Amino acid sequence: MRWLFWILLILGLAVGISLLAVNNQGYVLIVRPPYRMELSLNLLLVMILGGFISLHLLLRLIQYTRHLPASVRSYKEERRIRLGRAALSEGLQSLAEGRYLLAEKAANKALALEENPGLSTLVAARAAHKLKNKSQRDFYLAEAERIAPDAAVARLLYQAEFMLDDRRYNEALNVLHKLDKLESKYPPALRLELKAQVHLKNWEQVLVTLRRLEKHDAIESWHLRELRQQAHTHLLQRLADDLDKLNAYWKKMPEEDRLNNRIACIAAQTFIQAGAGDQAAEIVEMSLTKGWDSKLAGMLGDCLSSQPQKQLQQAEHWLLSHENDADLLRSLGNLCVRLSLWGKAQSYFEASLSVKPSAATHLALARLLDERGETEAANHQFRLSTQFCPGFE
Repeated sequence: MRWLFWILLILGLAVGISLLAVNNQGYVLIVRPPYRMELSLNLLLVMILGGFISLHLLLRLIQYTRHLPASVRSYKEERRIRLGRAALSEGLQSLAEGRYLLAEKAANKALALEENPGLSTLVAARAAHKLKNKSQRDFYLAEAERIAPDAAVARLLYQAEFMLDDRRYNEALNVLHKLDKLESKYPPALRLELKAQVHLKNWEQVLVTLRRLEKHDAIESWHLRELRQQAHTHLLQRLADDLDKLNAYWKKMPEEDRLNNRIACIAAQTFIQAGAGDQAAEIVEMSLTKGWDSKLAGMLGDCLSSQPQKQLQQAEHWLLSHENDADLLRSLGNLCVRLSLWGKAQSYFEASLSVKPSAATHLALARLLDERGETEAANHQFRLSTQFCPGFE
């Protein structure tokens, strides 16, 4: 727009001068004793205009010359930024597409062009890690620490992830502890810590980390349940030889976990192993009251509590709602055996087998028949139990 204005202005002046020159017959006399100069007015006007234009162009040339070094530097800087961004973009795209060799080369080019050095080194490190070039990967991480010390969160996160992939779990935890000082309760770091703690079987810390992740809603609910059950299972089994610690741990466990059928099943087995039948029976009954589980119902008869008659009454009450539950029927048979109710026990075992045959029920019935002296029938049940392999249900 500015150039158009100047062109129109010059054309207008040219037209005006030409019109003036056609009708202008005057002259200009310049006297400076002892000299005198006589010029055509038209020539003087042309000389003035030409001088003005020449002076303007000269000043523009001087200004351009003065700013030439800065213009060259600005052009080079813009070109560097443009090429650097293009290289970094290519590196990120190649990394996302799984072209790791190309990604590393592009990131190196971006790094040479000083385009976001912190990000460029991390892209190169990720690509080198995927290419299993550990020495080059570690070099890039060291460069990231040297070039961009303030961008430590991403670097430490990558470093911890790489160590986990290398199965260097303790070293990964050390890196994550450094990260925790910079960014406390950072969900991506907590997820990496969870992975390390699970591999190291630090189940107490697994539960702590799960609580932190749950608080930030940073873990899927199904994954949370699975890992929590896994942690409680290992901790309960670890305490099986110390009943006092086992009781203390069970009592401090959140109620939601204590009423979980899978955890309750493991806990009941652990208390049975520890010889604490009353606690085992209480755990099973509380969990079944909240939600029915056939496997847990099958453990009722294994809980050697001090009140088998009460257990039997409760189990028979549940039978009204779950009459076709083979595991519950087997438990009722075992409870009747404990109370020496032989005929009733046999009826429950046979009812269980009619619903769902199993090795455990066949063996229980075989032992009952053997105890009553019915050797041939007992042997038949023993043979039937061998059809189920490899273990009991």
